[in-house]
Amino acid sequence: MTAEIIAVGTELLLGDILNTNAQFLSKELAQLGIGVYAQTVVGDNAGRLKDALNAALKRADIMILSGGLGPTDDDITKETAAEVFGQNLIFHQEIYDKILSRISKNAPETNKKQAYVPEDAYILTNDNGTAPGIVMEKDEKMLILLPGPPAELEPMFLNFCLPVLKQKTNCVIVSETIRLFGIGEAQVGETVRDLAVCDNPTVAPYVKNGDVTLRITARAESEAACAGLIAPAAEEIRSRFGDFVYGTGETDLKTKVVQYLIDNRLTVATAESCTAGMIAAAIGDIPGVSDIFCEGFVTYSNDAKEKNLGVPGKILKSFGAVSAETARAMAEGVCNRTNAKIGISATGIAGPGGGTKDKPVGLVYIGVCVDGETSVRKCELKGNRDRVRFMTVLNAFDELRKRLNISS
Repeated sequence: MTAEIIAVGTELLLGDILNTNAQFLSKELAQLGIGVYAQTVVGDNAGRLKDALNAALKRADIMILSGGLGPTDDDITKETAAEVFGQNLIFHQEIYDKILSRISKNAPETNKKQAYVPEDAYILTNDNGTAPGIVMEKDEKMLILLPGPPAELEPMFLNFCLPVLKQKTNCVIVSETIRLFGIGEAQVGETVRDLAVCDNPTVAPYVKNGDVTLRITARAESEAACAGLIAPAAEEIRSRFGDFVYGTGETDLKTKVVQYLIDNRLTVATAESCTAGMIAAAIGDIPGVSDIFCEGFVTYSNDAKEKNLGVPGKILKSFGAVSAETARAMAEGVCNRTNAKIGISATGIAGPGGGTKDKPVGLVYIGVCVDGETSVRKCELKGNRDRVRFMTVLNAFDELRKRLNISS
């Protein structure tokens, strides 16, 4: 069984609104074993929407439309869908009464438009807005209309649409995501090439936010059966990639490491140069860090490194601000200044200028001091200034993950 998602709204075409509904619906349909082979975005134009619907009817079993169910003249989804399915719109007093109860007894007459629904439609309750959802069926095709705002679409789909779709499927699809850091997509793809050609489960690499993820997806009659197919593949992947694997599921490297610090009450402080507080900000993104995050220092100049962190002037003079020796002294210095158990430092050349032959743009040193024992990671990063700084932050968390032996 296949589905097509059609998002309706000129604001989507203009880029004024991000189409998060398509992502949400695709994930939910995949869990049901319903394949999404196409997504379409169409403006508020009845002719173009009609063309999109007729095209979708030829290649999909289920069409899910989001948006265009409001009370104004440019909300044309319901009317166009009813025309394509050959159904008349009829007034539902019960729906109108609910609309009035949500807004005002003196609501504009235009809101009455939302109480007209196709004559043979199944109505999906909207507990968070005024536009009801609609399900129509004809000639073994299903057409589902959902409101555009995610705060309305998502609960409506989960609470009322999902049970309808479950009756149409005879299998489930389950995915497990394994997350890696410190290895490139090409190398990952080569390492799992033999696994990637398997049909069930499938293994596919993706790059996102500096990570490489491997998604293992299985199709079976039950979640338990899918888990049985996924487990051997996951074990093999872990065996092949070893310490590159840092987690599974929806976590990320930052969250994984900081949550470990919180859970184990490990205090941390940061000393940053090229990242200008980005590591500290990343730590602060996680709820609960007030108990373990001591302080963060931004020390761009050599004077600041000496004054605030106690970096010896002879180290800066002999090795320079961008050096393993300075990164080590910064990490140890911030621990001494704050009595933190863990100190993290970063110093480097983010660019676009400032690089030399010996110290090119993208050269970064990261220091991690844990209980007085310090390691330094040298990174030679590629990309623009934003990319170098972003990857420096991730490498800092990865170095700390390895130092603390945080399991995946």
